Amino acid sequence: MSTPQTLALVAAQADASLIAKLASLAQAKRIDHGRAGVVRLEDIDAECGQALLALCRGEGCDAAVVDEARRFADFGLLVSDMDSTLISIECIDEIADLKGLKPQVAEITERAMRGELDFAAALRERVALLQGLPEAALREVYEHRLRLNPGARELLAACRAAGIKTLLVSGGFTYFTDRLKDELGLDYAYANQLEAVDGILTGRVSGGIVDAETKKRLLIETRERLDLRPEQVLAVGDGANDLPMLREAGVGIAYHAKPRVSAEADIAIEHGGLDAIPLFFR
Repeated sequence: MSTPQTLALVAAQADASLIAKLASLAQAKRIDHGRAGVVRLEDIDAECGQALLALCRGEGCDAAVVDEARRFADFGLLVSDMDSTLISIECIDEIADLKGLKPQVAEITERAMRGELDFAAALRERVALLQGLPEAALREVYEHRLRLNPGARELLAACRAAGIKTLLVSGGFTYFTDRLKDELGLDYAYANQLEAVDGILTGRVSGGIVDAETKKRLLIETRERLDLRPEQVLAVGDGANDLPMLREAGVGIAYHAKPRVSAEADIAIEHGGLDAIPLFFR
């Protein structure tokens, strides 16, 4: 017997006529308005899922089809990308800006995030352009340019309340992930290490590159260390290098992501903040 499905509209500006239209199309057995900012159309015809989501997107609503009984507390691990996901900037672009190279680096970053370039090669190319910058440039970016995306603190608070561990995996740099781990109380964090000699960036990365497959591997290793089932893992990201870990997770979430990523994810958040994530579940 198949699991009953729910269409969850989160932080939706959905009026009564849209909800009625969705309920009719979905053949929903119940409509739940029990939580602020959330409308749940329960026990729907799952075959209508894509049509329902298309209608919601057309109306500017974030929505997803989820298992009716699944609770946020059923998950045990949240895996998140950093740049443009947990935080609002691409750190490497902002570092490059201090050398007057932001347009060149940002163009490479954008192509890499769309999946048009090999991530590792693109990272090495961009890092090479940082050669000669003092390490103090990293502090300038962290203290004055880095901002959390809307809802990040609320999401992490919800994870702590539900006993969900948090893993930050980034194709960015340990300077930023380590500080965010301490500041936000994250459980685990992994990223690339920028090489420096006498306080000056060499334009190289120390050790291996944290790329798409590394992110997936770290998700699996952490999941197994915590003795979790695959369906107990949430993963959220925005770029093509996040796709393998989103596919590996029980629920993969695209956050204000590239179109390719949104199309493949289980949930695509295009309007709300990161605090929308727990609201898709009971």
